[in-house]
Amino acid sequence: MSSLLNYHHLYFFWVVMNTGTIKDASIRLNLAKSTISAQLSSLEKTIGGKLFKRVGRNLEPTDLGHMVYGYADKIFTIGQEMLNCVHNMPSKKQLSLKVGIVDVVPKLLTRKFLFPAMKLSEDIRLVCQEGKEDSLLSELSVHNLDVVFTDAPIRSGLSVKAYSHLLIECGVSFFGKKEFVASLKERFPYSLDRAPMLLPMTNTALRGRLDQWFEKLNILPQIIGEFDDSALLKVFGQCGDGIFVGPQVIEKEIQQQYEVQIIGRSNEIIERFYAISIERIIKHPAIVAITKAAKQDLFAFGVGDQLSY
Repeated sequence: MSSLLNYHHLYFFWVVMNTGTIKDASIRLNLAKSTISAQLSSLEKTIGGKLFKRVGRNLEPTDLGHMVYGYADKIFTIGQEMLNCVHNMPSKKQLSLKVGIVDVVPKLLTRKFLFPAMKLSEDIRLVCQEGKEDSLLSELSVHNLDVVFTDAPIRSGLSVKAYSHLLIECGVSFFGKKEFVASLKERFPYSLDRAPMLLPMTNTALRGRLDQWFEKLNILPQIIGEFDDSALLKVFGQCGDGIFVGPQVIEKEIQQQYEVQIIGRSNEIIERFYAISIERIIKHPAIVAITKAAKQDLFAFGVGDQLSY
């Protein structure tokens, strides 16, 4: 009995077992029946036993044949799985960009940030993960993410060594359904007193600025709901449950997607958005494209434009 297994011989045996006969195997493999028979004989010599027995005019597997087939089936099934995985892997030319998105960052704004990266000459494999800031920064620190989009610079005292890159700053717009616009637009912003408001959670940067602004103007809105997901907040606004705010740089997109209108704008309330990376000087081509576009022509206006009161 030989100690070396010829996997070509084993494969021919596996095909014979799957097709049922040497004749059918020869058709599938496009080989002569005599060639396959010879391969089976060589395999039997290697194993040291008979794989088939003749029953009338037919060949049936022996107990040894059944056992060998069990192993062969596992071998070639795993082999096919390996090929499938290899074929589905990204090509070496494909550039991976793993992005963490803090849940307070508007989805429409995230798409705008990522657009320049998706237009690079390299093929981009984009992986987006949404979550809380602390969790995403932890993933960034162990290189499971390339960048994190958030609405505040990285806090001092964190164990994560990372750097904040300002992408954009702008004023906010107040949105609502048509019935709110008719009654609130004329006396804006003082018309917001006792008006139904949909607000981000109190632990967010935007909520802090809104509360300060309301207090400064002696405005006390009726808080209908507080949300940690900016998209969910806007869905409630779309349904007419209250008024909400959004960055001026995407006000057209917000109006179109959520079927709302602008009640007014404020540039005293500033929204800032950052890309957090573990690199002080960004080298990842996709992140370079994002930061460059954000600073140049992605958003043509910012603080100081479209002041409405």
